[in-house]
Amino acid sequence: MLMRWPRLAVRCSLVVIAGLLTTATLAQDPAGFEAWVEALAVEALEKGISQKTVDEALTGLEAPIPKVVELDRNQPEFTLTLEGYLSRVATQSRVTMAKQKLAEHRELFDQVAERFGVQPRFVAAFWAVESDFGRVQGGFPVIQALATLAFDNRRGSFFRKQLFAALEIIDEGSVTLAEFKGSWAGALGQPQFLPSVFLQSAVDFDGDGRRDIWSTTADVIASAANHLADLGWLGDQTWGREVTLPDNFDKGLAGLGTSKPIGDWQALGVRRIDGSDLPTRQLLSSIVLPEDGDNSRAFLVYNNYRSILRWNRSDFFAIAVGSLADRIGDG
Repeated sequence: MLMRWPRLAVRCSLVVIAGLLTTATLAQDPAGFEAWVEALAVEALEKGISQKTVDEALTGLEAPIPKVVELDRNQPEFTLTLEGYLSRVATQSRVTMAKQKLAEHRELFDQVAERFGVQPRFVAAFWAVESDFGRVQGGFPVIQALATLAFDNRRGSFFRKQLFAALEIIDEGSVTLAEFKGSWAGALGQPQFLPSVFLQSAVDFDGDGRRDIWSTTADVIASAANHLADLGWLGDQTWGREVTLPDNFDKGLAGLGTSKPIGDWQALGVRRIDGSDLPTRQLLSSIVLPEDGDNSRAFLVYNNYRSILRWNRSDFFAIAVGSLADRIGDG
């Protein structure tokens, strides 16, 4: 373990240096950025964005934000353990708050569940993990942050697409430019949707003519549920469960590439975490080992786990959402 630290420190230093160099390059090329914005405006008009929105959002757009480049270049190299991640994300305070939200908005959650087929406890869990029920939504100006990342060449094409989507959101009147704040990477509102996801899945559930995922609770809850439905959520299933594996378990069977009916895993000696038999319903399922090494916890996961991964491609995230949902319950 001690041998890893010098190499890790070198990698982190190189990442920081690369980020500083990129930031300096962007800051020293204001003319290049201005020309890039002018070309972007022409393309936006060609894509059907209104002249009003283009003028308002892009005319005089400020230079790239150095902090955004730094955050993109210098994302943490140190990987939390699953226990560490869950202790930060799946907290008891969030379970308590989620239960309060379910009680406060019971009728709304039930209406959303009936329309979109997503159990309330899962919507509440996503709400908790993504923004702590709206407390943490990000304070970066979305257009400028996305322009920074689109102008940069690391993931420029991806963020260029998100920038056009963000302009379309302004164009439809769901948010004003002054109110258009989000994360450094352009994630929006209480469910932290990327702009392209907003256009596809955000819902005006209260019928006021705006898809408001920043401050309208009905739109937040319905939009999260609709996005999960778009990702293939099955309302008659849960996400999975922690299990124990027999000593002779073939680790080559672990991973989402292998799916078996639950009964097949039972026959191989897989059991619930308390040692009891697995459920008798023969859902297709996979074994996930979220950490490297022989001591990783094991999880038997179903279709909805894959849907969570389509929201955020992290096993830790998916397990945190599922674990929270189990602790929240629907009562």
